[in-house]
Amino acid sequence: MLGLWSLVRFVHVVGAVVWLGGQLTLSALVLPAARRTLTRQDRADLMRTLGMRFGIATVVALIPLQVATGLALAWHKGVTLASLAQPGYGRTLAGKLLAFALVMLAAGLHGWANAAGRVTLARALALASLLGSFVVVLLATALPLS
Repeated sequence: MLGLWSLVRFVHVVGAVVWLGGQLTLSALVLPAARRTLTRQDRADLMRTLGMRFGIATVVALIPLQVATGLALAWHKGVTLASLAQPGYGRTLAGKLLAFALVMLAAGLHGWANAAGRVTLARALALASLLGSFVVVLLATALPLS
């Protein structure tokens, strides 16, 4: 039977899927197609527009959703600040939280670097955000069930 906590976990997972899936879609599907078919300026305009929309959706919906459901799940599991230093669930969750914070920092800096015209830095930060997102998901799957 699906209970409240299954629903909360489901929403948390869907938020992560949308975030990682959005990054993968933009970088692995949209950008290569845009490189092949659009002029440099049109490609820059398209990617800037998509990046802004994805950034707004992230700040307005995805981050609040992940934080709210993550806090609720941690509370339900009995996680305390002190337990984040304990082996097992606590340390794995602490690693996931640190990775999430670094991913959000990299993503935010990517937007800044892109707007500032620092293309090489923006690409490096986009890659760091994407790879870091995989780390967040990996650590999420490594969280002990009990």
